Amino acid sequence: MRRTARLLTGTALAVAAVGLAAQAPVHAGPLYAGEAEVSGGLEVRPSSVVPGERATVDTTACGGGGSAAGDASAVGAGTFPLAPGTGKGEAVGRFEVPPSAQPGTYEIVATCGGSGLRVTGDLVVTLTSAREQVYPKGSVKTGVGGALGPDPVQTAAGVAALAVAAAGGTWLLHRRARGDGI
Repeated sequence: MRRTARLLTGTALAVAAVGLAAQAPVHAGPLYAGEAEVSGGLEVRPSSVVPGERATVDTTACGGGGSAAGDASAVGAGTFPLAPGTGKGEAVGRFEVPPSAQPGTYEIVATCGGSGLRVTGDLVVTLTSAREQVYPKGSVKTGVGGALGPDPVQTAAGVAALAVAAAGGTWLLHRRARGDGI
């Protein structure tokens, strides 16, 4: 009976998984509806900047002409031009992140000149650049941890205190079991 129930449960789960997979949408490429837009078609370098730094954007989505109009007003930089770059069909532009920009992730948009295709990319504004970030080194002084700490004298004292406590507890339990009046 249990074997049959397991077989039926396994079969039902397999059918449900196949049914859900068949209903999941499959995207082979960008979706176009009305005004064309491609998410992620704009490369922003560096992807993380501090306020006051310059950022460069490029895309190959604009085709042969390679010109586009960029919009970084989300971060407060306004509009900027993208001109044909050194690569085939590449459009490149630069803008400066204003010193008043707040930390966060901002969408940068470029609209291709001939086709009107919009491509987007993300720019992260941080307070410290990746070069200036300091990473912690060593252990955290929390007061608890392993027995092999940085001071062997304190470790030996702790082990001795535990040994005395264990011996005293054993002695008291032994006296109590013998009935010596504790």
